[in-house]
Amino acid sequence: MITAEILRQARIENVAQSLREDIGDGDITAKLIPPEKRASGRVITREAATIAGRQWVEEVFRQVDPSVTLSWQVTDGETASPDQVLFTMEGPARSLLTSERSALNWLQTLSGVATACAGYAARVAHTGVRLLDTRKTLPGLRLAQKYAVTCGGCYNHRIGLWDAFLIKENHIAACGSIADAILAAHRIAPGKPVEVETENLDELDQALNAGADIIMLDEFSLEDMRTAVARTAGRAKLEASGGINSTTLVPIAETGVDFISIGALTKDIRAVDLSMRLD
Repeated sequence: MITAEILRQARIENVAQSLREDIGDGDITAKLIPPEKRASGRVITREAATIAGRQWVEEVFRQVDPSVTLSWQVTDGETASPDQVLFTMEGPARSLLTSERSALNWLQTLSGVATACAGYAARVAHTGVRLLDTRKTLPGLRLAQKYAVTCGGCYNHRIGLWDAFLIKENHIAACGSIADAILAAHRIAPGKPVEVETENLDELDQALNAGADIIMLDEFSLEDMRTAVARTAGRAKLEASGGINSTTLVPIAETGVDFISIGALTKDIRAVDLSMRLD
């Protein structure tokens, strides 16, 4: 689970790193502007988008110059229209321009994730399925991206390798069997969720009999997914996974599985087109 404090610490570190790589030992172009000159401005979106990343933007300005003031016109999770003002700002002109790129990078990237997630979620809103992200995130940005996933109406899978078991083919081979792997997981970390990847209905039965909490149906056919749902009858949660795209998403959701995991929610993102304009 990502707590508010864990996310706050990640945000501070994320922003500090982004500023180090952008500013280095100083913004030499900003020094062309007299230090006493003040300015105001606004950030707009050039396209429809689900917004995420407000606190990362605020952290950029806080670390660069706490005297800058921001006034937001949208909240995270809200859909903005093309040419809509997202926020306005006021402060030293140097600080606004030094902060611009890093602030926009965070907002456009996280809003890109949220926008993609909102599109996927809308397509399966008529079902009870929950769409999950994966660990296929941009290195160093996992918690930020997983936060953005929730802004778009989707859900987080495990955060990393430490908070839940996901027993895959190679783990099973090394342990000897699905049952042996699940038994070992319960012994190593009692209480932590145990998920097992299965590739056919026989492996599904093994995982059910061994007491798995969640069973991943890896590239099952639609017919086998429907059979798995009927056979499981609530004894475990079922997660569909493997090559899921916009064409296959809805039919899979309509089989009755509990979850669908989609790596594209975080790894195949396109940044939202934003623009900052000084008045």
